[in-house]
Parts: sequence; structure tokens; C-alpha cells
Amino acid sequence: MDKVLEPVAKSPKLALYMAELEKILVYEKQQREQFYREMQEGDKTEFINGEIIMHSPVKNRHTSCGRRLVILLGGYVQEYNLGFVGYETTLISLTRNDYEPDLYFFGNAKASMFQPEQMIHPAPEFIVEILSKSTEARDRGIKFEDYAAHSVQEYWLVDPEGGVLEQYLLQDGTYTLALKSADGHVASPVIEGLKLPIRAIFDDAVNIQTLQELLANKEDEPV
Repeated sequence: MDKVLEPVAKSPKLALYMAELEKILVYEKQQREQFYREMQEGDKTEFINGEIIMHSPVKNRHTSCGRRLVILLGGYVQEYNLGFVGYETTLISLTRNDYEPDLYFFGNAKASMFQPEQMIHPAPEFIVEILSKSTEARDRGIKFEDYAAHSVQEYWLVDPEGGVLEQYLLQDGTYTLALKSADGHVASPVIEGLKLPIRAIFDDAVNIQTLQELLANKEDEPV
């Protein structure tokens, strides 16, 4: 049993707690169904703990980091036929909440089952969130916990202001920090063979050079 649940399970008020939690879940289910009915293609919204979160426009450096990552990861994954890389406005539906990560990777096993009109998707294998002042608490808080609980194997947090990448890997149901750096290289155990300089996320010239090197090394299998 989860340690958080132990005192609740032993409390004489357990039945009362259960009844109250059931009310919360029923209300959230109604709100979530309404969220699904009203969402429109292209919306940047999330459903978190019963609340609809509308996202504000982001700064150029945020968008630039996302664009560079899509160029690198998307180009690499497509070239080696490893699955699918997407950027924003794809709804990832977990047990309780719905998120639209900045960037995500699905391996071929999941990606091959997607339909052209599909708008709701399961948990991917890999997620990147680009930090901003308005989202950092959620990216390091509920999303950090929820992604791990739903077996997202690798989670990157990108700080566009500080130029730092944090790489977390799933171990025993929780994330362990594998790398935090502004320099050097990052290798992904989830996207097969992917290794790139961290500066390629933050610098256009390094980004293009890295993409050329990734694609130039193409053989029968990923490098």
C-alpha cells in the first residue's frame, strides 16, 4: 500500500473519506466529458484535477527551443522510422488528467494504431516540457508525478532562459535525474541511438549542424 494511504486506511473516517472522494470523482468526470465535447482542433488547453487550463502565448525563446527540438527529434525519428514525434496540441489522456506536452515521442507500436481523426492519445514513451514562469510549477509538480505514474520512460525539462536541460529517467515508478547541464551531450535510452549536443536545443547554428550529422550517419540501423 502507498504510504500516503496508510493513515487514511486506518482511520475510523475511512468510509466518510471514500464518500467525499467519490463525489469529487463524479464531478470531475462530468467536467471532463464537457471538456471533451467543447475542445476544438488547435486549442492549447489541458484538464488538470477538474480544472480547464487555458495556456497563454509563449515567448520567442520558448517557441525557438520547441522548433529546434522538433527539427532534431522529428527528423531523426522519421529518417530511421522509429515512430512519431509531435509538437503541442495533441491531447495526452491519463487516468485523471489530460495534458498537451510541448513535445512527445511514440514508438511504432503505439503510433501505428493512431487514426487520422484521432484527438485523444495514450501516454507516450518520451515527453519534453519547455519551462516558463506560468507552467514550471505544474511541469515540476503534478505532471512530473503523473507522467511517472503512467510509465512515461523519459522526461526532459528544458529551461530556455538558462539554457539548461534536465533529463529524467523512470526507475521503479519514479523519476531519477540522469543529467542536468548546459553543455556536453545527451543520449536518449528511449529514442534508439539518439545522441545530440545540448547546445543544439538553444543555438540555431549548432542545431542545423547536428541535424546534418545525424542524417549523414544513416546506415541500416540508427547510429
